[in-house]
Amino acid sequence: MKKLCIIFRQAPHGTAHGREGLDLSLLSASFEQEVSLIFCDEGILTLLKNQDPESIGSKDYIAALGALSLYDIETVLACQESMQALGLEREDLRIDVTTALPADISKHLAEVDEVLVF
Repeated sequence: MKKLCIIFRQAPHGTAHGREGLDLSLLSASFEQEVSLIFCDEGILTLLKNQDPESIGSKDYIAALGALSLYDIETVLACQESMQALGLEREDLRIDVTTALPADISKHLAEVDEVLVF
């Protein structure tokens, strides 16, 4: 089984990167790949609760984060330094994640077969 890690680095709205990354993660997991997700930099904003993307004319793809467990996507990391830089706490996030230091993220990346950045 191939191990795929998808990194979200960009803010969730304004481009299709986040939606495409999430779609790819769910699709890959449905084809028996072991998928992990990492949220860092402005990509952390994807995880915020109470977003209303439809108010700015965007599709609410973020609701699909609730389906990660249905696709057996269990490893979801949020960069602790990025969260601190943006003044965010775990309680601000819509799903349960594991906060990780950059060294932990680097270790995880060394254990996967392929990394895609969105």
